[in-house]
Amino acid sequence: MAKLAATVTRWAGSNWGFGTALATILIWAATGPIFHWSDTWQLIINTGTTIVTFLMVFLIQRTQNKDGLAIQLKLNELVAAIEGASNTLIDIEDLDERELAILHVHYQRLAERAQQDSELSSTHSVEEAEHRHAAKRRRWREAREGSEHR
Repeated sequence: MAKLAATVTRWAGSNWGFGTALATILIWAATGPIFHWSDTWQLIINTGTTIVTFLMVFLIQRTQNKDGLAIQLKLNELVAAIEGASNTLIDIEDLDERELAILHVHYQRLAERAQQDSELSSTHSVEEAEHRHAAKRRRWREAREGSEHR
């Protein structure tokens, strides 16, 4: 089934797929006078496009899921490979909204602190980094305990 879905997705996104859709509409429109613009004639295109749209929603979602996963894996590799990057960001997409909100606030604070620095090349001390790390661990524990009690 996966191969069929991948093949249909590639074809639907190609010039041939668009050309086929356009040709179908043109042929249908050209047959209007032959069928005297009847309700049956209109029903044919309505039913056909509804079925195609229904199936395409699932193909598009499949493609987005696959692409999203590939992007997340690439980002995970970058986080894992960059010295100094926080490994807690690996698989961040699996966190719940509360945990993501905690991280968002943390990064907002880092951005504010970076904007306050007078020099772009200034760095924070090891002690400050350790303090921030301990605070993050505390917040993570609190967030996890809070979500477990729900």
